Amino acid sequence: MMTLYHKPVLLSEAIAGLAIVPNGIYVDATFGGGGHARAILEHLSDQGKLFGFDQDLDAQSNRIIDERFEFVASNFSHLKQFLKFYKVDAVDGILADFGVSSHQFDTEARGFSTRANARLDMRMNQSQELDAHQIVNSYSAKELQEIFSTYGELRNSKTLAQRIVAAREEKPINTTGELMAEVRSSIPKVLENKIFAQLFQALRIEVNQELEVLKQFLEQAATVLKPQGRLVCISYHSLEDRLVKRFVQNGNFQGETEKDFYGNSIRPLKNVGKLIVPQGDEIKENSRARSAKMRIAEKL
Repeated sequence: MMTLYHKPVLLSEAIAGLAIVPNGIYVDATFGGGGHARAILEHLSDQGKLFGFDQDLDAQSNRIIDERFEFVASNFSHLKQFLKFYKVDAVDGILADFGVSSHQFDTEARGFSTRANARLDMRMNQSQELDAHQIVNSYSAKELQEIFSTYGELRNSKTLAQRIVAAREEKPINTTGELMAEVRSSIPKVLENKIFAQLFQALRIEVNQELEVLKQFLEQAATVLKPQGRLVCISYHSLEDRLVKRFVQNGNFQGETEKDFYGNSIRPLKNVGKLIVPQGDEIKENSRARSAKMRIAEKL
């Protein structure tokens, strides 16, 4: 099931980055198919413990039957709350892979992929109300433009937003195929695939509030890590990676270093090593790994 669901990215590098203590307590904040989680468990003793978080109902079918493992059916933005529920004050390491899983992309009905005509959905948490259909059919042109510009980094965001609003006045835009068909005339043919991908990314981020929950997660991760505890983050686009980089380097998301009275930087984490990206063999075996960037941090 794990292999079909999702092939873990930068697996050996992530495990090395965690510097696993056999008796330690760890968190896989994005459980998915359980590939990273199973590798972590291989390095834990009988006294070790691993918590796997995932809000996607489909991920629950991949639960690991192991006394050392606890599945938490929740978004990682509730990290601190659930660790407290399990009477865990601090952990030795946290791993987070922020990408959409292969399973989510390949399940056509979920509406994540540009390759299939499916209802506009894109929810990672299938029980939430807001979905891509609601955004496309109810947000104002100004709101859509801001989403496309900020989350999709689209230069023609105003044109695309206006085209969508004009089209939905005739009839609702219900599917991913209908959305692409409506904006296709506003996109240069040579850039079609790239712009569609950016457009879908922007909608997905808005549906799932991905950047806001990422911020919440990073702040909580810094508080629950033990001194010298490790945080390993795998990002797939510049918006995510920028937030991770700034928080690790500066302790905030503005990119400005705060200092105490003595001129020392005020931040909870420090960088460990350099940025890590997949190499040729992994990209060849798993094309979805090509945009991955991994950063490792340690609690000060």
